[in-house]
Amino acid sequence: MFDSTIRQLGQALRRREFSVSELTQTLLQRIEAFNPILNAFISPTPEVARQQAVAAEARLAAGTAEPLTGIPLAHKDLFCTAGVRTSCGSRMLANFIAPYESAVSERCQAAGMVMLGKTNMDEFAMGSSNENSFFGAVRNPWDRDCVPGGSSGGSAAAVAARLVPAATGTDTGGSIRQPAAFTGITGLKPTYGRVSRWGMVAFASSLDQGGVMARTAEDCALVLQAIAGFDPRDSTSADHAVPDYSATLDQDLSGLTLGVPQEYFSTGLDSAVEQCIQEAIAQYRKLGAQVREIRLPSSALAIPAYYVIAPAEASSNLARYDGVRYGYRCQDPEDLLDLYTRSRGEGFGAEVKRRIMVGTYALSAGYFDAYYRKAQQIRRLIREDFQNAFSEVDLIVGPTTPTTAFALGAQVDDPVTMYLNDIYTVAVNLAGLPALSHPVGLVENRPVGLQLIANYFNEALLLNSAHRYQQVSDWHQHLPPGCAD
Repeated sequence: MFDSTIRQLGQALRRREFSVSELTQTLLQRIEAFNPILNAFISPTPEVARQQAVAAEARLAAGTAEPLTGIPLAHKDLFCTAGVRTSCGSRMLANFIAPYESAVSERCQAAGMVMLGKTNMDEFAMGSSNENSFFGAVRNPWDRDCVPGGSSGGSAAAVAARLVPAATGTDTGGSIRQPAAFTGITGLKPTYGRVSRWGMVAFASSLDQGGVMARTAEDCALVLQAIAGFDPRDSTSADHAVPDYSATLDQDLSGLTLGVPQEYFSTGLDSAVEQCIQEAIAQYRKLGAQVREIRLPSSALAIPAYYVIAPAEASSNLARYDGVRYGYRCQDPEDLLDLYTRSRGEGFGAEVKRRIMVGTYALSAGYFDAYYRKAQQIRRLIREDFQNAFSEVDLIVGPTTPTTAFALGAQVDDPVTMYLNDIYTVAVNLAGLPALSHPVGLVENRPVGLQLIANYFNEALLLNSAHRYQQVSDWHQHLPPGCAD
């Protein structure tokens, strides 16, 4: 039961092979058994899950069920959920109970999905390893001495270990795709604006995008169908028609042109990871795709541009946490200034403080033009590079990460090396494009992910291409060691 896909679970529920409550209880037991080891969940919600399971069973019995009715999932702990803690992995919000539902959780509820809990994450989504959480690091189910990636590492670990069939995540610079690659699952970052950010706690508002993490592209298509669409409450939401993502999954790839950027296969890419990527590209050729080399000349500037723009927006967004209205408040402040400084100093972790300081510096008088404006100019060049490429190819393909998952603690004291884990993913966010990572191999029993990048609002092509690959491969079916019981 726990090793089934969303599609398989939905079919079994409709055939009455088991009930929603039985499925929910099985997964809650797995969470109880594995979470002390993996630390994937901050807040399991068994009572909420059981109530929603009963409601889902009623919909199934009444014949009013939707495709996802009764399917369990978990939410990354920065999607607000009414009456349930939304901590963002931070001491600052460790006791914050959201008074309303985010658009994503609201739409999942409307589809009849069953929430099993809120997953662990890097504090305020700032990190590439899930070691920056106030609630402790998440461990990779494939190698428990390794990181699962970040910031959506808890969601990735939960899906990979079969604690949930799907989970939500957010992607600001690769935070869905990178942990998906490290844990051997499929992760989809939609076009900026495709999924509403209402109720999704902000890190960098022009980069953040909610998305889906599941075992297969088909499962991602089912969940994206439920959460995508225009939302008038979100000023950045795109009023763009949502297609039927499942309807085009089986389309033939003949005539599809894949672009392989020279810049993604240079110094820094692990040779064993590159071999897995090249083998996957060869499989796409067998499926009918054509492959050609392309250039993305500004890609080398993506990391420095991102680490100016994202911290600048973070410094603005996180200014609201001042110890006055909500969130952590220091004990016995001497005056208002002491309240501000101590509450923020004690409430935020080291990585969040680092990015606030960098962002504030970049926006300060005398440095705005030299840093922030220049980074935005580079952002435009990166977007133009992608558009030039898409005039020649349908998808861009390459590695999701330069290496497989690294050891816990190996990079925690080296921010620059840590930031370079996102070298192939941040440009997508700067351009606002959709992208997907899916598993294509193992290196020393650690998963390798391949990244597909599409033009705006072309998530259907990403899902179709990944699904066709997964029909002739089995990397997405591999179970991490020790997770079978």
